[in-house]
Amino acid sequence: MSEKIKPYKDSELGKKEQVAKMFDTISKDYDGLNRVISFGIDVKWRRKVVNIVKNTNPNLVLDIATGTGDLAINLTKTSASKIIGLDISEGMLEVGRYKIEKLKLTDKIEMVLGDSEIIPFEENTFDAITVAFGVRNFENLEKGLSEIYRVLKPGGTFVVLETSVPTKTPFKQGYYFYSTKILPTIGKWFSKDKVAYKYLSDSAATFPYGKAFNNILQKIGFIDIENKPQTLGVASIYIAKK
Repeated sequence: MSEKIKPYKDSELGKKEQVAKMFDTISKDYDGLNRVISFGIDVKWRRKVVNIVKNTNPNLVLDIATGTGDLAINLTKTSASKIIGLDISEGMLEVGRYKIEKLKLTDKIEMVLGDSEIIPFEENTFDAITVAFGVRNFENLEKGLSEIYRVLKPGGTFVVLETSVPTKTPFKQGYYFYSTKILPTIGKWFSKDKVAYKYLSDSAATFPYGKAFNNILQKIGFIDIENKPQTLGVASIYIAKK
């Protein structure tokens, strides 16, 4: 998967390092830009993820690619006594820690700097694991998913929220125009990083969404896999069990 995605920048850095550097750079702008770019719909999508996790009555939850902690914060509405947010970008985690402290949630949420492909926890640890808009940034998709499978408890739930591409006309054409023309332009206007939002649109376009992603999850060993397209197919929620 990763070889299909153009590098974020011409660099000797690997994809992980490039992605970490990119998110460090845009961390202060990230939340506001997310709201603008998605027209605020990403809030609704995250709420659906929280409700799915909530129905499993988890105690310990891992939110991978947690970024500034939006989903981790929302997951406090579940029964979880502890939520760990893992991310490769210290810049994003710093913004998240500030938000968590402001909301007085430091007793429930811990933000950890770490690699999703070398998760620093023992196997069969978490009742539920979530990833929102992060799996497409994995350098090795199957390795990252295998690590998630390893640290998820048997019977545990894995929920992914990720961009996808509409398949029906005219939504497919509209999505293409927005993601290739409008989204990068908005990123240039509002972000310090002039290339980051082009990378984000490129990575979304090449991600193996829908049945292709379901097949990869099945190959890793996940069962009871569901795919729920959101908002005309511009995003999808994937649910799987170990």
